Amino acid sequence: MIRYLTALAALAVLTACVKNVESKPAVERRAVRLLALTAERETLKIPEVASQLEADTDQERTPHIVAVGESPLLPAEGVDVWLAGDEQGTTGFSVDNCILIEVLSDDGKRVGRAAIGYLNGLSEGKEQIDLLGRRAFKFEANEVNLVTLLPEKGRFRVRATVLDIGGVGYVSDLFLIITPRSAAASDDLRER
Repeated sequence: MIRYLTALAALAVLTACVKNVESKPAVERRAVRLLALTAERETLKIPEVASQLEADTDQERTPHIVAVGESPLLPAEGVDVWLAGDEQGTTGFSVDNCILIEVLSDDGKRVGRAAIGYLNGLSEGKEQIDLLGRRAFKFEANEVNLVTLLPEKGRFRVRATVLDIGGVGYVSDLFLIITPRSAAASDDLRER
């Protein structure tokens, strides 16, 4: 009987100590505008060029700069970062020709980069820039995930430079959709 009462008292003490806290993700979903809609312009009427870059094309090899945008500093731990054409993450986006995405650490050092869009290749000097996603002018909402470009810890910002290599250049609205990283994505990152 004494054992029973002792066990019952211990159980009562333990259950009284348990604090019922509602689980909340460390990262809240949010959207950050990276680029605003830039109307079509003829390439030759765009004076600014990215002279440090070279496009793999039979047209003009030095890309023209259509638009540039940059995010504020964002936390890197536990996030997925997707691209979409609206704040809700439900609309796709389009670009002619490509978007050079550069991920910068909080001290401004480039830690990742890739090009997204319709091009064969892009290089800076002898360094080939990776292409992220399929070769296209239009992308579905949340089709392109930037997680492979992000640092594992600390803070980062994303710089987007829209480049055109002939004809006309434009970009639709472009948002970063920041969400808590899924367990599957975290496992994938550990394996790389």
